[in-house]
Amino acid sequence: MADQDLTQIKAQVYKDPRPASYFDRYHARGRRRKPDWVYGIVRLVLTPYLLIVHRARCIGSDHVPLEGPVIVAPNHFSFLDHFFVAVFLRRYVRFMAKSQLFAFPLKFIFLHGGVIPVRRGQRDEEAFVTAEQILREGGLVTIYPEAGRSRTGKLSEHAKPGVGRLALDSGAPVVPTAIHGTLKARNWKRLQFPKVTLLFGEPVTFPAEEGASRERHQEVADEIFARVRELYAELDREGRKGVVKRDRLQRRAARRAATT
Repeated sequence: MADQDLTQIKAQVYKDPRPASYFDRYHARGRRRKPDWVYGIVRLVLTPYLLIVHRARCIGSDHVPLEGPVIVAPNHFSFLDHFFVAVFLRRYVRFMAKSQLFAFPLKFIFLHGGVIPVRRGQRDEEAFVTAEQILREGGLVTIYPEAGRSRTGKLSEHAKPGVGRLALDSGAPVVPTAIHGTLKARNWKRLQFPKVTLLFGEPVTFPAEEGASRERHQEVADEIFARVRELYAELDREGRKGVVKRDRLQRRAARRAATT
């Protein structure tokens, strides 16, 4: 990524000074209630912008189960990644997001949208308690394996263990997801509105392991993120049209095989 693009990224803040109690109401509401009308309004307002301005499209959304617990695990370049995922899924999408985003004016939207705060610079057990309860109740949780936006313009080499922990604690299927094109989505002041493509992979499931070690969490996280990297590389190599064409041919072949 060019230096001028790197300058657009704000300095990373690695620790939220606010006490854990500040986020209690977000966790309480997230565990007790589903997203409400605010979620629907934000989705309705942003969908035309994302589809028209960023020409957003998705491939393989049928890989995301229509009901039951599921974890969506995408790469992360932009704050807009949250909304690109939500636009293409008809289910409520509950995001795990860094706590610094819970400030005016977004905190109102996040409270009513059921976003799960993760305190930066802390071992935030409450975030996992909330996420796991949502999954137990059949919800969908999105967690970024990289645990934050890439600062280099490239996908990280390794995942953080959080996605592995969530997968093993819950036993929920994980849908690896590549979001391609949002790297320059933050450059709207330069009138740069990149074309964005989402590629949802086939779900992978890990049997629940109560009390798994951090090393085991990391092992599973790396396995999930390796699949995310493969999906992203497909989009990088073949482009949207190439991946769509290949996906269409594979589906036709599968239908023919099923009828013979």
